[in-house]
Amino acid sequence: METLLVILAVLFLALIIIIPLAEKYAPRGEPRDYSKITRWIIPLMALAIVLQLVRHYFM
Repeated sequence: METLLVILAVLFLALIIIIPLAEKYAPRGEPRDYSKITRWIIPLMALAIVLQLVRHYFM
C-alpha cells in the first residue's frame, strides 16, 4: 500500500510540474478543424457498445 501511495504522489507532482511547462512551451498553431473528427464519434461509440456486448456475452 505504501508503494502505491508513493507512485501516486510522484505522478501527481510530475503532473503539477509538466502541465505548466507543456502549456508554456507548446507551439502556437492554427485552430484545428474538428468537423472531420466529429463525424467519427457516433460510429466509434456504436462500435464500442457492440464490442462491449460481445465481450460481456461471450467472454
